[in-house]
Amino acid sequence: MDRRTVITGMGVLAPGGTGTKDFLELLASGRTATRRISFFDPSPFRSQVAAECDFDPAVAGLTHREARRMDRATQLAVVAARQAVAEAGIEPDELDPHRVAVSVGTAVGATTSLEREYLVLSDSGRDWLVDPGYASPHLFDYFVPSAIASEVAWVIDAEGPAAIVSSGCTSGLDSVGYAHQLIREGTADVVLTGATDAPISPIAVACFDAIKATTPRNDDAEHASRPFDLTRNGFVLGEGAAMLVLEEYEHARRRGAHIIAEINGYATRCNAYHMTGLKPDGREMAEAITAALAEAGMDGDAVDYINAHGSGTKQNDRHETAAFKRALGDHAYQTPVSSIKSMIGHSLGAIGSIEIVACALAIENGLVPPTANLRERDPECDLDYVPIHARDQRVDTVLSVGSGFGGFQSAMLLSRLGNGD
Repeated sequence: MDRRTVITGMGVLAPGGTGTKDFLELLASGRTATRRISFFDPSPFRSQVAAECDFDPAVAGLTHREARRMDRATQLAVVAARQAVAEAGIEPDELDPHRVAVSVGTAVGATTSLEREYLVLSDSGRDWLVDPGYASPHLFDYFVPSAIASEVAWVIDAEGPAAIVSSGCTSGLDSVGYAHQLIREGTADVVLTGATDAPISPIAVACFDAIKATTPRNDDAEHASRPFDLTRNGFVLGEGAAMLVLEEYEHARRRGAHIIAEINGYATRCNAYHMTGLKPDGREMAEAITAALAEAGMDGDAVDYINAHGSGTKQNDRHETAAFKRALGDHAYQTPVSSIKSMIGHSLGAIGSIEIVACALAIENGLVPPTANLRERDPECDLDYVPIHARDQRVDTVLSVGSGFGGFQSAMLLSRLGNGD
């Protein structure tokens, strides 16, 4: 018997929106959450804007001990996981713990805490030989990203497979894709999955400055992220987390769970070409889309909305425009496309999972989120990129894609339950 994967709970901490209700309001309004960096003095840097979460660990329900031992990325993941489990209505003691798995994506792990600890140990970089007596007792947890998966596993008492997926900016799609595969193959009945990243730190900002990937539009932070716009000049760094409860369909049905959406297909490819460069024909992304459609048993014409990677760099936006045309043919011209990074920035490994939540909300609420700040179209990006305002439209099937440094290209299909049955 074919095993199907459904979403029964979601949690999200995104810039401008904590929880699915606030996040939906942000998407519907087209409001941007990008601003001048406040976590540190950004004046020495080329790009000084970011999309920060207004997050207080204590207000979010973390104890002082939890907040002290966890890096900010872990804190975001745990809070989002608790939201997702609560929305799913799952009681961990009612589950077989060996049939519950965890899959968490992250691109840069505990960057914030590692940089902070380096500054303490080295006396702000003065000393080459450091005194380990000044090290945090939790430094090991910062070094090993698997600590994030452990913390998330404790939220739901999972004793099945627990994994960290780190594939750059597709981590958030790939972690949920791996979770989907665990359910399909029969390894797990419930998977708590998603992704988290908190990279707004001097070291990360400096790295993206060096390759000129982020926007220098510092005088207009609110409108700095402009995917598909002719005047775009780089992405805006962000942070956040999203976690989802995935269940095998019959498992969810037996307990009377509310099913938000179904995951129908997933695929990933690598271009084996360049660490940051993309071929203009979009072939690898197109192949991932085609493979995801094949797994779902769907034609491209079934896609009602495309959640684009849409980072706001010229090569990415042109690359995926070509990929959509290559994979969907003429239907690509009839399908609305948007990038929510225009509102919440690019949170690296976390963004793929945050976008999956956005896709599920689009299905549930009949809403196509807009691409904020898209005012001057690039003739090379000639599809129906939804500008400025959200579009009320029934959405049965969504294609979400991601593109990451290293050549990673991933695609996932989500549908309204029963669509295509």
